[in-house]
Amino acid sequence: MRRDELELAIRQATRIIQHDQVVIIGSQSILGSYTEDQLPTAVTMSTEVDIAPMRDEGAQELTDRISFVAGELSDFHRENGFYIEGVEKQTAILPPDWKYRLVMVRGEETDNATGLCLDPHDLCAAKLMAWRPKDFEFVRALIDGRFIDPVVLAERVASIDIHAVVTDQPLEALEYRQRESATWLANFANPRDSRRPAGPTGSDPDISP
Repeated sequence: MRRDELELAIRQATRIIQHDQVVIIGSQSILGSYTEDQLPTAVTMSTEVDIAPMRDEGAQELTDRISFVAGELSDFHRENGFYIEGVEKQTAILPPDWKYRLVMVRGEETDNATGLCLDPHDLCAAKLMAWRPKDFEFVRALIDGRFIDPVVLAERVASIDIHAVVTDQPLEALEYRQRESATWLANFANPRDSRRPAGPTGSDPDISP
């Protein structure tokens, strides 16, 4: 995905829900901070952009509307080569105060509507808490490219109050992800170590009774 495509997605999503602000939750929110020419190719390959209404009132209905009009296999998808997935803000497990670090994308290309993109470190914290191999590859590419400081990222992950997270995921799984993410990030601390830590297998430990 390119920056101009992100701007198109912001314009389209705000028109669909008739609000002037949306939040870009997924990986392509990185394009709020950097252009595709600056970033590793691996982090801009997605053809999906996850967008949430800024307001909580009626959010479920609004996200459904976004996905219906501009989602996968929609006319918008066929015409533009990417699609918009409507999501709610709590889809991402984020550090405290993330709203104060949002990166604004607004201009003529968005029809003066505002897309609020996650701060890159907050985005990567959410990626680690999602705990999928592709998310670790995404984070690794940004660390290797020096877009992300692993020390700052570790602090953001540690700051997440998992007891306050609104999710149907088991608390034990979230605790495991938070703990193991810290271990994974610590492996980047020694710049002389040429070994790059592997990501997870994509599954949480067996936490059944």
